[in-house]
Amino acid sequence: MKSLLVLLLVPVLASAADLPSQSASPARTSGAEGTAAATEESPGQFDAKAAERFAKLALACVHKEYPNKIAHVLNSDADVAPPRKLTPAFCGCYDWHSSVHGHWLLVRLLRTFPDASFAKDARAALKQSLTGENLNQEAAYIKREGRSSFERPYGLSWLLQLCAELREWDDPDAKDWLANLKPLEDVAVQRLTAWLPKLSNPVRVGEHDQTAFGLGLMFDYARTAKNDSFAKLVRDSAKKFFLADKNCPLNYEPSGEDFLSPCLGEADVMRRVLPQKEFANWLKTFMPQIPVGRDGSENADWLKVAVSPDPSDPKLAHLDGLNLSRAWMLEGILSALPEDDPRRVALEAAADAHRRAGLAAVTGEHYEGGHWLGSFAVYLTTARGIASGDNTEGKK
Repeated sequence: MKSLLVLLLVPVLASAADLPSQSASPARTSGAEGTAAATEESPGQFDAKAAERFAKLALACVHKEYPNKIAHVLNSDADVAPPRKLTPAFCGCYDWHSSVHGHWLLVRLLRTFPDASFAKDARAALKQSLTGENLNQEAAYIKREGRSSFERPYGLSWLLQLCAELREWDDPDAKDWLANLKPLEDVAVQRLTAWLPKLSNPVRVGEHDQTAFGLGLMFDYARTAKNDSFAKLVRDSAKKFFLADKNCPLNYEPSGEDFLSPCLGEADVMRRVLPQKEFANWLKTFMPQIPVGRDGSENADWLKVAVSPDPSDPKLAHLDGLNLSRAWMLEGILSALPEDDPRRVALEAAADAHRRAGLAAVTGEHYEGGHWLGSFAVYLTTARGIASGDNTEGKK
């Protein structure tokens, strides 16, 4: 966005002092009761040893220049150059956006497990990439003619997530890296600020161009950066695009190359921008398919897990990531609903099923998935979208 044992994880208990604690399942239960319940469901824990498996995926690719799929507009012969010359900070992990969120993964895990065995290597990799020289070159590259839509919105949104992670981390290196990122961060915010008012309709696909997922990352960043004007633009855009939506065609999902759910992605951003009661009512109209008050294993059947027919195919491997992103979106939706909402049982069952299937696929056996699935796994298991974007609008 290699072969490891299946990880059936309980969510993170953060060890970094400045990182919010992760409960046994942030969308479901908390405290000792929740931890015990999750442990019954899973034979392992997400600790520093387990995190090392994901860190190794990123460390193996952030400076691996080839193979590389570049989205590069040529203005002249002078623009013909290898990735390390074009975008020197983010030239690995197969493509630019995967390199960006691979660096985010390393920051996230360093914050969570600062004394882990991978910490030294992760910090060294970040120091090598996030230099002022490299990032000034990145900003200059994006500003050149013909690149106004470069990595918009997916890669730019992940870049802002990286900036948010660094901004929240009280660490000397993090402060330096964030300062170095400032020119590129500013360009990203400017590009997205100029683009959103001109976007007449949302892009409702299950891949990189999806509007809803990008808006969620943007909104979490805006609140961390205390950029009120950007937060308002994102909130207003989400409401403009999605507030009147009804009966999302969930039965049309997934498409064969999805790694994001159009329906769940929309609900996951709306839970960030609507008050709790309004979101709960909106969800009834938008996704009436969610079962109410059912018991037993049938609760997971309303949203079946996806199965990749060929994890070595770079497009078909997307379906492994779909299970991970569905899991975090379902948990995000749960985090915004009242504790007595009758849909919680079905949502919890689907989230658990997708979590298990998604994490089982993060093996690193095939580079086509290994270069990005680790980031999705860490976003899920550390409850990033909930920890940073917990429905403060909805809890008012």
